[in-house]
Amino acid sequence: MLLQPFRIGNVEFANRILRSSMGGRTCYYDGTVSPAFTHFEKRFADNGVGGIISATISVTEARMSPLEYPTLHDDRYVGPLREAVEEIKSGNTCRYIIQLGDTGAHTHTSLRPQDQDRLSASSFFDLLYGYHNRSRSMTCKQIEAVIDNFAQAARRVTEARCDGVEITASKGYLIHQFLNPVTNRRTDKYGGSVENRFRFLREIVEAVRREIGRDFLFGVRLSAKDFNILPLNVRLPLVWPLRHYFVGNDLAETTYYARQLELLGIDYLHIDSGFGFPNPKGSPGDYPDEGFLTFVNTTRYLSTKAGLRATLFNIVPGPVRKRIFGLGYRFRPAANADFASIIRQSVGIPVIANGGFQDRRVIDDALASGKCDMVAIARPLLANPDLVRQFARGVDSPDNPCSFCTLCCSQTAVFPLGCYDERRFTSPEEMMKQIVAWSSPNAAMPASRLH
Repeated sequence: MLLQPFRIGNVEFANRILRSSMGGRTCYYDGTVSPAFTHFEKRFADNGVGGIISATISVTEARMSPLEYPTLHDDRYVGPLREAVEEIKSGNTCRYIIQLGDTGAHTHTSLRPQDQDRLSASSFFDLLYGYHNRSRSMTCKQIEAVIDNFAQAARRVTEARCDGVEITASKGYLIHQFLNPVTNRRTDKYGGSVENRFRFLREIVEAVRREIGRDFLFGVRLSAKDFNILPLNVRLPLVWPLRHYFVGNDLAETTYYARQLELLGIDYLHIDSGFGFPNPKGSPGDYPDEGFLTFVNTTRYLSTKAGLRATLFNIVPGPVRKRIFGLGYRFRPAANADFASIIRQSVGIPVIANGGFQDRRVIDDALASGKCDMVAIARPLLANPDLVRQFARGVDSPDNPCSFCTLCCSQTAVFPLGCYDERRFTSPEEMMKQIVAWSSPNAAMPASRLH
């Protein structure tokens, strides 16, 4: 089934495989897309994926993080993006969807500390995500400004002649911080009940739809279950009931969100799970200790918390870190397909499942059993950009599969995006050549193998 075409709204996809949102440092410092961005994305488009969901493109100028990631907070970014998308789609049948988001208090890094990087639904301390010592509750005026930021960025997506827009209400980013009962303890109309926690997303969706019209493809990425306890983290203050603290949103809340989103007129849901990026449920696989260590050491200058976090990671021996922070990290094929299935039974719009897809039989089983309508893949396509073409040749699993080590996810904020699993290459030098070749128009990808 994976090679069969599928239509969502007015958009026809040549097959059921989407390249999932995958961010990298491929833009200019001000967030304008560059030739490197175009070359990186085109490699997937030319290798047969049905569609590409872009990196999370920022909508708020104050939170353009990490550097060299794309942004759409101003009209001046439309022209370069339009030219890039035209080139990415030339000579193939690939569709291009822009994912919009705001990192809120989980902003990864910055040139220097900025107060805007700690804005969120409420004030809280989070050891692993974000760099500020503590987040700060947004005013209603600031909330209204962000809602308009999403709407205007969505308008720019249409002007850039993309095929669709996706809002990320997942990854632990700002919208997710409003949905989650640990990070949202507000007592006004944006907090408290499930309905009030949903209000921020509701108003964003309504504003976006007004800007893009009824016919433009519009989806939302949603976490099926938050799993607040994973990875093992320190968040303060505690909230009651403790189920909210340890679990966050569960399927009861998420299916409510899904039904409301359908009523608001979105065209599809993109389902993953977990809270924060990366996390064990959203990125099923090995715990990327080396990547986290690189990240915390790079950002340690940004705050007292960031400095203490780096000190902790360096003092605690690696094996101990892996046992503590690696809690919950393991690979599971089609990790979120069952969640997608439950949500699909609650709505009448297409559902995309994300996480743990690499083998053809696993993908076909998820599609044929009705758990989802399409699958979104990131890491295995980074490891094998021609994965869809391999499937078309009858291959069930690539010869040199992704190991799901998750190093690419954990290092992308500070390093170029590429495969960092040395076991897949003949030497460290070959691994590094592969990383720098990704954004070049003519560079051949070095051969790789499993040891």
